[in-house]
Amino acid sequence: MKNEVLQGLVTELKKSGEPIWKRVAMDLERPTRQRRIVNLTRINQYSKENETVIIPGKVLGSGTLDHKVVIAAYQFSQSAAEKITEAGSKMLTINELIKESPKGKKIRILG
Repeated sequence: MKNEVLQGLVTELKKSGEPIWKRVAMDLERPTRQRRIVNLTRINQYSKENETVIIPGKVLGSGTLDHKVVIAAYQFSQSAAEKITEAGSKMLTINELIKESPKGKKIRILG
């Protein structure tokens, strides 16, 4: 990994000691081509109202959301960000989610 921001995030995730954050760190360490890419359609299909989901990769804007969800991801496409805010959902960075939920309880990994 050459991206210093990503390296810092992975290091912080591993330090937490919680299994969910170690799993996310392992996924983010993968080469860019092997990282998870998730469309809004999949998030809408596999999440419930007011649930928190994490995508250790990129969220793309294909599809729509018909319920409110808290979505944390490493990257968001511009169209995904627009559609998420239009749906009344909340976007977070992975760092923000770690601060909100250090134990990683009630978070679903999608991808």
